Amino acid sequence: MCGIVGYIGKQQASDIIIEGLKRLEYRGYDSAGVALLNGTLDIKKGKGKVQRLKSKLAASPCRGMIGIGHTRWATHGAPNDINSHPHVSQSGNIALVHNGIIENYGSLKKELKNKGRSFQTDTDTEVVAQLIEEIYENGENVSFEQAVRLALKQVVGTYGLAILHTDEPDRIIVARKGSPLLLGIGDGEMFIASDASPIVGHTNKVIYLDDGEMAIVRKDGYEVKTIEDIPLTKKVHELALSLDEIEKGGYPHFMLKEIFEQPRAVADCLRGRLNVENHSVQLGGLTDVIDRLAAADRLIIAGCGTSWHAGLVGEYLFEHLARLPVEVEYASEFRYREPLISEDDVMLVISQSGETADTLAALRTAKEHGALALGVCNVVGSTIARDTDAGVYTHAGPEIGVASTKAFTTQVSVLVMMAILLGQKRGTIDKEYAARLIRELNDIPGKIEKILDQSDSVKRMAELFTYAPNFLYLGRTYNFPVALEGALKLKEISYIHAEGYPAAEMKHGPIALIDAMMPVVVIAATDHTNDKMISNIEEVKARKGRIIAITGAENKEVIDLAEFSCPIPETEDCLSPLLTSIPLQLLSYYIAVNRGCDVDQPRNLAKSVTVE
Repeated sequence: MCGIVGYIGKQQASDIIIEGLKRLEYRGYDSAGVALLNGTLDIKKGKGKVQRLKSKLAASPCRGMIGIGHTRWATHGAPNDINSHPHVSQSGNIALVHNGIIENYGSLKKELKNKGRSFQTDTDTEVVAQLIEEIYENGENVSFEQAVRLALKQVVGTYGLAILHTDEPDRIIVARKGSPLLLGIGDGEMFIASDASPIVGHTNKVIYLDDGEMAIVRKDGYEVKTIEDIPLTKKVHELALSLDEIEKGGYPHFMLKEIFEQPRAVADCLRGRLNVENHSVQLGGLTDVIDRLAAADRLIIAGCGTSWHAGLVGEYLFEHLARLPVEVEYASEFRYREPLISEDDVMLVISQSGETADTLAALRTAKEHGALALGVCNVVGSTIARDTDAGVYTHAGPEIGVASTKAFTTQVSVLVMMAILLGQKRGTIDKEYAARLIRELNDIPGKIEKILDQSDSVKRMAELFTYAPNFLYLGRTYNFPVALEGALKLKEISYIHAEGYPAAEMKHGPIALIDAMMPVVVIAATDHTNDKMISNIEEVKARKGRIIAITGAENKEVIDLAEFSCPIPETEDCLSPLLTSIPLQLLSYYIAVNRGCDVDQPRNLAKSVTVE
């Protein structure tokens, strides 16, 4: 959460920083600010989105060829002008921006107040600026770099930091622990950012900082060291990202663009990995660990939000196709419940960004116990990609909309391929069935395209339910997680209360809610549970609930029972979430638009949750 941009070079920094903050706004949009250094620090900041900050700068420009910027998702302190970043020290000579949480800020603040320092904000971040200055001003022969290092040794928590000092007009100091930061290498200029999106268009050469590292960044280069002052040599990576991928491309919202990108995204995810002729799956990222994975006693899948829902689909897949026991865990709870993990277990973590703080914590807990650690993520070079023993990229391309869409379908696509591969390795999947699944999986992008061609019918349906106060989503087996995901999408972007349930659980409580004002979305893929789903639909209709059916095009009985339906192409049971999730994404999107909601930047949410 929160976004950082920094620049030092030969151009005016403010335009570059503002442009970068606009591209990072999906990480936080409660407030925004910049600090430019040109002899003195010139700071503009305030509550609201980056466009408001841009207007402030147009009215009163900041000049300087070195600067830092921030877009905030509030943790400590309300989102207002005072609590906006950058924050400054008491003298006004130090400015910094911060992603993360300083857990011991209370005790540090008390100690600094006792030394005569006064505070202007309610944030944990201001403590870091004041602590650095206290050490710099009162330490014996302490350089600014040393002051930063000594301050960070006292800090408990997570941080991504970019720091300016008026005494050091030719450098920015950055540091990372638990919150992503990267450096972009230009020609006589350097860029700093939370992720690659602000850097695209300026350079394709980046280095990724790891936890416990800091960098001294000048316009003509950089030094990377540990917090203990040990010099490091970092690998320079080349970005495979274009400006077109992070622009809306004519769509009114990133979310709609990303929904419609799914045929391409899933095809890219499958490309080079499916061999239809030989009925095989090739996942190069798992080559070195496949034997250990096949011999595992148990697979533990951890994720948050949409990734957790994909993991639930994975549970059905791995148990069905590979006959491997699976547990799916909320990553946010995993490390706090003293989990029982052994060296014979495999931990699979799922994260779109590869930076989700809780998921990283679950990963590290499993590694501490000797488990094999695998990752499924989208962002090349992310922390999960670097910290796992092996893994598979989804190749979905950048996902800017806060509500994940193509992340879900590409994650499920990877899990299907992993389950088939593991089933073949363990000898638990019939050859003919494996061949059929591979052929069907190869056809999924085209079938998603057919669903998207019917988007206007979903749009018309959404008009009828725009102001429904509640929704209930029901599914069975593979489509129970889809029900959870559909409800989450609606909650996230339209602010309508929605719940997903296994269809059979409806009778154990939720049926009390059903009346003529309750839309019930039934995900009824044509599978072995179809007769049971029909019974559930009859129970809803008997109580005047309004049925919206997402079902196979040949499932005439369900279509006839439903008040509204969205027929989808038929496919294998275990692949159906790749299709049934698409109409639910569209339904949520169109309802949110009708309600006038900010689809790409829903209130209180940020794209990448890099704090606990």
